[in-house]
Amino acid sequence: MTFCLNSIIIKPENNVEIKNAVILLHGYGGSGEDISSLTLNWKRHLPNTVFICPNGHETCSINPSGFQWFDLTKEDKAYILEQSINAEKKLKKFIDEVKNYFNLTYNRICLSGFSQGCMMSINLGLTSEQEYNCIVGFSGKIIDQKDLKKRKKVSTPTLLIHGDIDQVVHPNFMLEAKDFFIRNNIEIQTYLIKNCDHHIPIDASSIALNYIIKKFK
Repeated sequence: MTFCLNSIIIKPENNVEIKNAVILLHGYGGSGEDISSLTLNWKRHLPNTVFICPNGHETCSINPSGFQWFDLTKEDKAYILEQSINAEKKLKKFIDEVKNYFNLTYNRICLSGFSQGCMMSINLGLTSEQEYNCIVGFSGKIIDQKDLKKRKKVSTPTLLIHGDIDQVVHPNFMLEAKDFFIRNNIEIQTYLIKNCDHHIPIDASSIALNYIIKKFK
C-alpha cells in the first residue's frame, strides 16, 4: 500500500471490514505521526474506520523535522493562495488513491485537520466534485473567502472547533468562517473551547468524535 504522500495508516483491528475513512491533516510544521494521536481514542468508537494521516508534501520552511501544506514565510496573500491550491492538487490525487485502494466513495470519508490542515480540509471539502461525509476542523480558518466562494461546488457538512485564547489563529476566524458557511447555505456547527490555546484538548476531541459517529451512521 503506497500512496503519493507518506502516511501513518491505522486500520481496524482483527481485519474488520473498512466502511469509512478519516483523513487527518496536520498543522504547519507537524506530521502525520503528530496528528495520529487523535486516533488512540477515536478508533475504539469507530470500528469500521481506517485513519490515514499523511505528511505534507513539503518540508516545513521553519522546522525541517516537520512538514507543511503551504509556505508561510511570506506575508503575501496571493502567494499563500497559490501555494495552498498547489497543495489541494496533491491532496486530491492522494484522496483518489485512498478511495480506489479502500473502495470508498466521498460520502464515506471525513476530512479533518488542525490549523493549516483545517484550512486545507475546508477547501478540499467544498471544491470537490461530490460532497464528503463531513469536514471536522480544529483551530483553522478560510484561506481566501472570495476564492473559495468562486470555486465552491458542494456543501459538505462541517464542524469547526477553536480555542477562545488561541494566539496563533485568532478565534474570530472561526466566526468569520461560520458566517461564510451560513451565507452559502452550508450546514455548520461551531464550538468555542474555554481557556484553550492553539491545540486540541480532550473535550474538543470528544466533540469531534461524537459528530463523526453521527455522520457515519
